Amino acid sequence: MSKADEIFIKMCNDILEGGISTEGEKVRPKWEDGSFAYTIKKFGVINRYDLQEEFPAITLRKTYIKSAIDEILWIWQKKSNNIHDLNSSIWDEWADEDGSIGKAYGYQLGVKHQYKEGEFDQVDRVLFDLKENPYSRRIMTNIYVHQDLHEMRLYPCAYSVTFNVTGDKLNAILNQRSQDVLAAGNWNVVQYAALLMMIAQVTGFKPGELVHVIADAHIYDKHVPIIKELITRETYPAPKVTLNPEVKNFYDFTPKDFTVEDYQTGPQIKDIPIAI
Repeated sequence: MSKADEIFIKMCNDILEGGISTEGEKVRPKWEDGSFAYTIKKFGVINRYDLQEEFPAITLRKTYIKSAIDEILWIWQKKSNNIHDLNSSIWDEWADEDGSIGKAYGYQLGVKHQYKEGEFDQVDRVLFDLKENPYSRRIMTNIYVHQDLHEMRLYPCAYSVTFNVTGDKLNAILNQRSQDVLAAGNWNVVQYAALLMMIAQVTGFKPGELVHVIADAHIYDKHVPIIKELITRETYPAPKVTLNPEVKNFYDFTPKDFTVEDYQTGPQIKDIPIAI
């Protein structure tokens, strides 16, 4: 069993056994048939992953690691808000006729801001500080910008990352306001673990801990039987995920620079209903 499996199973059991149902409450999401999508939710879930110990991919089912990395590069490297720059269809339901998701995600990371050291966007400011002032306690990004929320097709779920150097290791805290545990439970973890690996490499550190803080971790009503089956499956050791050591510029990374080895998993779950 990978450590990520252990954490995922515990989180699901905690939600199922001690969570609060939103059934009958005023909720926004609906299923495709128009019925309200209720959840069992847990407030304030905190999970920790040590990247020196393993790459945090679950083995209960396959997480498409390269696709997850492609999406995080779409946001953090391309700083795009257009699905035509993304090599998957996961954002299609939220895009307009031109492929835009509005002033969301990558758009916010690409906006330049004036600092005393010069003009930077949020990603370049992180890279600058980690190289020039790595023990700063102010190295963070935030894409939940209230003045632009009305122009976002979807409010950011994973909205803030704080980087912190301890010795020779780079750590990060990912803050997420909301997480659909079945649809995205390990997806976000894999993405930000990969991001931490890339940023650590180009700034001269080893990847350390990823701390994932979820304000509202929830299982949708239609997902409950799927989750109950999933967490009883056989598990396997974590895969080995390595990064091309030759890449020294964050903007040169591609998913091909990640090598995934020995990733044995249970069968994938197909046609997961998604609440909109």
